[in-house]
Amino acid sequence: MARTDPLNRVRYWRDVRIPGLALLEADFTGHDYAPHSHDAFVIAMTEAGGSEFNSRGRTEEATAARLLVFNPDEPHSGRMARSPRWRYRSFYLDERAIAGLTARLGLAATPYFTSNLFTDPDLIAVFLALHHAHDRDNDALRESELLSAGLGGLIARHSAAGRRMPLPPGDRRLFQRVSDVMRQRHTESPTLEDLGRTEGLTCFQLIGLFKRVAGITPHAYLTQIRLGAAMRHLRAGVPIAQAAVMAGFYDQAALTTHFKRAYGFTPRQFVRAELGRAELGRPEGGNFGQ
Repeated sequence: MARTDPLNRVRYWRDVRIPGLALLEADFTGHDYAPHSHDAFVIAMTEAGGSEFNSRGRTEEATAARLLVFNPDEPHSGRMARSPRWRYRSFYLDERAIAGLTARLGLAATPYFTSNLFTDPDLIAVFLALHHAHDRDNDALRESELLSAGLGGLIARHSAAGRRMPLPPGDRRLFQRVSDVMRQRHTESPTLEDLGRTEGLTCFQLIGLFKRVAGITPHAYLTQIRLGAAMRHLRAGVPIAQAAVMAGFYDQAALTTHFKRAYGFTPRQFVRAELGRAELGRPEGGNFGQ
């Protein structure tokens, strides 16, 4: 029987003072992230080792000299590659935190980043200091200053003035109709033929449409829909095993596998973080090596 690597450690928790802000600390000796996206801005800093990730059709490396940023709903995947270890910290800012961010910084619109990698040493240092402050301190003023400085600097230097390049209207409409069907039938097992038939598309054309619009395959997109549904059920207090089936997964084990592959932590850790339990400040399975 395969054994869980005792050196893999993950913590995930929510900030109790800033609605919509979640934090993660991970120390991996082996982990592959399946293609996925978040309904949040992701800002990640590597502390030791590194990994490689794929986004926007390119493969890049995450190292201590690079700040990673992903827009909400931007698909990406990752793997350890050449490094025997990857220790990193990340922030997740969902729509509640984003609304607070735009008000805090006096922004007229939500920022959008046209790159995933930035190499500003001062920004990396600020975000690392902010993450450690959330981890160890209880100084709300210092954390607020670091958050404003980090996000303000990142947006001022690197966010695009406009939104992403618009897709052709035909692609947008087709994708919206097919994705609506997937959301309505996410607890079933629709085939490519079923989904394509609704719009007169071949399997090949359907896959191409999803790659152009969503950046991932129809299967990966359906998995993302199911993970989102599972999160909603879990937030509502539904037991994990029941939430798994209600979201379209075979059982709790299947949900846990997909959840961990996409996000790096388990549904149980997610539930505990949503409940704001204090023990989420401690990693499952032991202490992090520093």
